[in-house]
Amino acid sequence: MAQPSFTKFIINRPWLLRWVTPMSKWYANAQGYRKMGLKSDDLIPEESETVQLALKRLPPKEAYDRIFRLRRAFQCSLSHQLLPPDQQTKADEDVEYLSPIIKEIEAESQERDDLESMTVKAK
Repeated sequence: MAQPSFTKFIINRPWLLRWVTPMSKWYANAQGYRKMGLKSDDLIPEESETVQLALKRLPPKEAYDRIFRLRRAFQCSLSHQLLPPDQQTKADEDVEYLSPIIKEIEAESQERDDLESMTVKAK
């Protein structure tokens, strides 16, 4: 999950942020996942061990909501229809719920690797 990110670079430059924000909103709407009721974290592939562990750490309500959104999107895909506008995911509802847990697990894994590779030198 460690992809390069220009987020800090863009946020630290207000002129660039003003230029990129409309493009990012347009791109998020053009992807179409919100029209099927999905959130951006619903699109994260589940094959990774880190993501599997993050899914296990989700609160029960959030896990249920995620499965509901995925099943509803699958039904929309099969019927070649989009959800009505009142059921589509709004931009303010599209918040990260899985990514913070994934970052936390990756940090724990990195800390575990650092502790396991530590050597103790006797004086």
